[in-house]
Amino acid sequence: MKRSVAAILLCSLALGVTARTAHAQAAGSVTLGIAGDELKIVALGWSAKRQILGKSVHNDDGKKIGSIDDLIVAPDRSISYAIIGVGGFLGLRKHDVAIPVSQLKRDGHKLVLPGATKDALKALPEFHYAKPA
Repeated sequence: MKRSVAAILLCSLALGVTARTAHAQAAGSVTLGIAGDELKIVALGWSAKRQILGKSVHNDDGKKIGSIDDLIVAPDRSISYAIIGVGGFLGLRKHDVAIPVSQLKRDGHKLVLPGATKDALKALPEFHYAKPA
C-alpha cells in the first residue's frame, strides 16, 4: 500500500512536538520529555536518520534520480521540503533541489518522485542554505 511520506513525517513530527508529560508542573519549573504511553507511539514513528536521510529517490520507472540529503522543518514545525541531491560523484558537482515532501510517495521500500527524471531535477533552481546572520 502506498503511503505519503509527508503524512507519515508530519504525524511523527506532530506527535513529538505536541507531546505532553503526565507530571504536573510547578510554577517556574520545566518538565522535559514525554510520558511512557507517548514514548510507545513515538517509537512506532519514522526515523529520519534511519529510514529517510541518505536514501535513494526513484522515478516511476524505478531508476534512481537522486538521494535525500536533508529535510527542512518550516517555522510552523511541519516537515515541508526534502533536499534531494542529484548527479555528482562523491558529492562533487551535485545539484541540490528542494522538493515538497507531499510529492514523494513510498512504494514498498522505495521513495518515489512520480514524473521525475534526473534531467528535470537538474533543470530546477539549485537549493542553497541561507547563511546565518
